[in-house]
Amino acid sequence: MIIGVPKEIKDGETRVAMTPSLARHCVALGANVLVEKAAGLSAGFRDEEYRQAGARVLPKAASVWAAADLILKVKEPQPQEYRRMRKGQALFTYLHLAAGRELTQALLDRKVLGVAYETVEAQDGTFPLLKPMSQIAGRLSIQIGAYFLQTQNGGSGVLLGGIPGTAPGHVVIIGAGNSGGHACRMAVGMGARVTVLDRDTRKLELIEEEYGGRVITLYSNRANVDAAVRDADLLVGAVLIPAARAPVVVSQAAVASMRPGSVVVDIAVDQGGCVETIRPTSHHDPVYRESGVVHYAVPNMPALVGRTSTIALTQATEPFVLKFAQFGVQRALEENRGLAKGINTRDGVVTNAAVAKALAIGTG
Repeated sequence: MIIGVPKEIKDGETRVAMTPSLARHCVALGANVLVEKAAGLSAGFRDEEYRQAGARVLPKAASVWAAADLILKVKEPQPQEYRRMRKGQALFTYLHLAAGRELTQALLDRKVLGVAYETVEAQDGTFPLLKPMSQIAGRLSIQIGAYFLQTQNGGSGVLLGGIPGTAPGHVVIIGAGNSGGHACRMAVGMGARVTVLDRDTRKLELIEEEYGGRVITLYSNRANVDAAVRDADLLVGAVLIPAARAPVVVSQAAVASMRPGSVVVDIAVDQGGCVETIRPTSHHDPVYRESGVVHYAVPNMPALVGRTSTIALTQATEPFVLKFAQFGVQRALEENRGLAKGINTRDGVVTNAAVAKALAIGTG
């Protein structure tokens, strides 16, 4: 079993799919681990650490892709990597295919076994590989929003926590799942006035129990969303349906009703975004203005804290990666039903119903 770890090349990406510690465990199970030179450097892991763990460090990405049975990544392959993929090769990474027709077609054309982190399921039906990055993105959304609310960064000049004698900023969070819940925690911690909307009243009840009267909870319907957005200084979009395209919950008209200099941070941009005016940005060019409102929509937000994100992600992926290392790809998938739920493409066909529906492609 040969596991390859190429360096991430998505704009601003600092994470790596395998730590030296995980590499050591894989080698101990009999796998050969190939790591591209400097793959872990942005996350604080040196090549020598991988060598000491028993991995081979190769100078070129092409060598890693060419030799590996299983490619381990953080983010989806970029267009310049498509040609490196080959028939029968397995790819384990975040894919987000519902918003990626070009990538999906590349996986199908090359008959790659695409196993997506975001659709791997735990026994209780949760999505353990989505959870840590959603939590980090949720917390970052408030930090980022506070930064771009500053006047010199194009914002309205609102301090989220306010001070005695002045009103705090209003943070509106659409979605009360992992990312929305952690955004709420950060916003409350900064002293903001917080409103959370969701269609799952059980999630709203949990927030009410945790924060009491400090957080306003509202059922997510058009009237409530429009009213809350109109009064928001910072709007956080945190609506996510695993594998499926995110539903558009906030309309263009609602965004246009916000005060000039307000900020939108859409965590769901990986899956197309839940705000109608959103489009993907990058770490090098993270914001744009529409209707006077600052929009931030970087798909790989957790790369801002590459070391924390790498450690959190690899702790979550480790049990599954070790199954691959010990048993090989096919047996690992056969013996672990939750891991097999991660299969999105196989033998040139889409195997995930939500992806197929989003892209209007038949399943195999």
